[in-house]
Amino acid sequence: MQGIRFKVAVEGTIFAALAIVLSLVPTNIGPSITVSLGTIPLTLFALRRGTKAAIFSGFLWGILHFLIGNAYILSFVQGFIEYFIAFAFIGFAGLFSNKLQSAIKNGKQKDLYLIVCLSAFTGTFARFFWHFWAGYVYWGSYAPEGMGAFLYSFLTNGASGLMTAIVASIVLVLLIKSSKRLFVP
Repeated sequence: MQGIRFKVAVEGTIFAALAIVLSLVPTNIGPSITVSLGTIPLTLFALRRGTKAAIFSGFLWGILHFLIGNAYILSFVQGFIEYFIAFAFIGFAGLFSNKLQSAIKNGKQKDLYLIVCLSAFTGTFARFFWHFWAGYVYWGSYAPEGMGAFLYSFLTNGASGLMTAIVASIVLVLLIKSSKRLFVP
């Protein structure tokens, strides 16, 4: 049992490292909307290993932002919410892990695509929910004149989350089409 936990922890660390490398790829759409490519390996890991392991890996991904100097910190609480909590919450993509493993085992091809997409959207929106609240509370002063902090945060974080979920879904569907084995622990 110890060996399996260690293997999963190492695998989760590798996926977090891959996520941070992909985070360095510029994917800005305008001044404040970004597609988070690191969501792709984290969602794949969540589908392989489940929620608990993926929360750990997402948490590591958040820590790695600090270590490489890619974190935007206004206050301790804002940094904690946006980098520790938000990135850990992408692990909720793992809620669909058992369903995916069952669909792969039973050869339910059509179910695979739906499950992968639901997982990508769930993990992405769980993460961006926290970015939205932090945006509302801490980044609201950056809203354009005449636009309230709530709407500004909703639009920027909502657009970033939606674009991220769509891109992650497309890539993950292509990956599961080409190699289901990637999704099996």
